Amino acid sequence: MRYTEYRPNGILKDFIQCYFVCETDIPVMTDDKVFATGAIEILFNLGADGPQQIKNGEMVTCPEIQLWGQTIQPFTFTSYGKHCMFGIRFFTHTAACFFNERIEEFNDRVIDFKELGGKEAALLHLRLMEAKTPDRRIDLVEEFLMKRLLASGPKFSRLKLINNIMLDLSREDFLENINTVAAKYGLSSRYLQKIFLNYSGLSPNLYTKIARFQKSLYRVAENKLSLTSIAYECGYFDQSHFIKDFKFFTGSLPSRFSPESSTDFSAALNN
Repeated sequence: MRYTEYRPNGILKDFIQCYFVCETDIPVMTDDKVFATGAIEILFNLGADGPQQIKNGEMVTCPEIQLWGQTIQPFTFTSYGKHCMFGIRFFTHTAACFFNERIEEFNDRVIDFKELGGKEAALLHLRLMEAKTPDRRIDLVEEFLMKRLLASGPKFSRLKLINNIMLDLSREDFLENINTVAAKYGLSSRYLQKIFLNYSGLSPNLYTKIARFQKSLYRVAENKLSLTSIAYECGYFDQSHFIKDFKFFTGSLPSRFSPESSTDFSAALNN
């Protein structure tokens, strides 16, 4: 499967990590092992004979437009067919600016986006099917996204605050000093956590766990360091803490984890 990323333009650079394409030349069977990335995505199926999901041994038609919420628990998405998927990957805290729904309601779910986006989403899908180049598809998607962004109102107005909180989250002592961080913005720690949940679908604690886990994926894939070294380099208390979190997010021990077994792994590492 070929995976290609494209960068957003203009103001959307602050909201969209990337656009991406996953495609194959022939029908293939895939077992996509999906792990927590800290990102919400929208996927458009642009293949005339696109992939079918396999559930309980039966073929089920995949939604033409899929909204992937925050993945927390790992799962395997088995499908068969010729793939041509165009995706939008949001930053952790920016997807909420494009939806009226509570973003945490999407967690661990793959939703038919036509149910949320309505006629505009369906029309966009048709126009993307007709478009012949990546640049044209990006133009169409960005026109759609800008309309939704401009209608976001209060969510957009608080984005600067969330950006600052995201920067604070990168500090190792954030969770230990969350009351101090909240006071800096004139908030209670409980309200700070509520705002972060509203924008990302995650608590600050869960977000930091996912970020740390993602960093450890690189090191496990490289297979150059001991588990103890990976644990300390990625900010875990000790090796047992690292192993516990890694198993929670992948369902596998790091010593038994094989990136080749997951077609989703290369995309996860690009987040």
